[in-house]
Amino acid sequence: MKLLSVEAAREVMLAAATPLPTEPVALQHCLGRTLRADVLASRDQPPFDASAMDGWAVIAAAGAGRRRIVGESAAGHPFSGKIGGGEAVRIFTGAPVPDGADAIVIQEDAVREGDLVAVPAAPSGAHLRRAGHDFRAGQRLLAAPCRLDPWRLGLAAAAGLGVLEVSRLPRVTVIPTGEEVVPAGTAAGSAQIYDSGGPSLAALVECWGGIAQASAPIGDDASAIAAAAQGAACDLIVTLGGASVGDHDLVKPALAELGLTLRVESVAVRPGKPTWFGVLGDGRLVLGLPGNPASALVCAELFLRPLLEALLGEEPIMRLVPARSSQQLAANGPREHWMRARLRRGEDAALIVEPFVDQDSALVTIFAAADALLRRCAGAPATAAGDVVDVLPLMRA
Repeated sequence: MKLLSVEAAREVMLAAATPLPTEPVALQHCLGRTLRADVLASRDQPPFDASAMDGWAVIAAAGAGRRRIVGESAAGHPFSGKIGGGEAVRIFTGAPVPDGADAIVIQEDAVREGDLVAVPAAPSGAHLRRAGHDFRAGQRLLAAPCRLDPWRLGLAAAAGLGVLEVSRLPRVTVIPTGEEVVPAGTAAGSAQIYDSGGPSLAALVECWGGIAQASAPIGDDASAIAAAAQGAACDLIVTLGGASVGDHDLVKPALAELGLTLRVESVAVRPGKPTWFGVLGDGRLVLGLPGNPASALVCAELFLRPLLEALLGEEPIMRLVPARSSQQLAANGPREHWMRARLRRGEDAALIVEPFVDQDSALVTIFAAADALLRRCAGAPATAAGDVVDVLPLMRA
């Protein structure tokens, strides 16, 4: 089999991942969706000169003195007249500034005396929010593509948009395989294990912006594997197990019946060397992950997440950060190694990464305790404790 580097394998996979079509979605349902059309302001914000404080609207040039109170301006209920030099309008935060007024005297600095109010001198523009101070009509407020969080949704709402153009959610079918794998919650035989990879990967798909459908584990039956893939209404199929070259590794031969074209045969990565990728005859993508849970989850971070981002029309990013290693690391071999690790802050607030001693790819407990992956490049020399290494932080609630 031809071994590709992690970077080369990603490039091949992403080249096949065409962004999905867009759809209009109501603003209140867009949290976590990917914006695909720029958000432009429909008008100035604020659309009028507004008061930044509770107080009195006055004409600055009139200076200090008593003013006759001629009305009130509240949010949603503006003063309709025009103010004169000897006049003042009671005003509240966010309310439109009356015509003619150009300053606000805050209420703590003024003294009301019946129908009059004594005010100090105030500079022009005092405590005013000018029209368009936040943004102007036609201004681009959000550039596509971007993932919509609560703050970006608030900005889109302020721009006056009730519907946004977003990517259709990628539909992903997860198919665990292997005679030894049974669903959690069912009776397991003495030679069987519970399926942990399927639920984990389905959850990651949902976290990363897709819609996941996890099938029940399928045994070593090529016809059953082909039937599960044939009936999956999805954009991407993720298989677990059956990815190597043994007698019971039937996934690729089974999918060959559906016109599978292999684009990546194997990856020079540890754990996860048997990872593969291809395209079915009908255009659906297939990512084949190893059956060992750690191998599958490491390669999901490296390949599944960027594939979903590409389908969403986003720019896939490897989110590496520098950290100091808590221990010395031996020289690495010819395969890129991603070690499960834990992050903490040192006394100087620097980020420190501590790899777990046991990196066995079958250990579920280690991955549950990890919050990062430490990358060791192929052929990397030995490093001392305190040396800076690259780390991929993991999503943790």
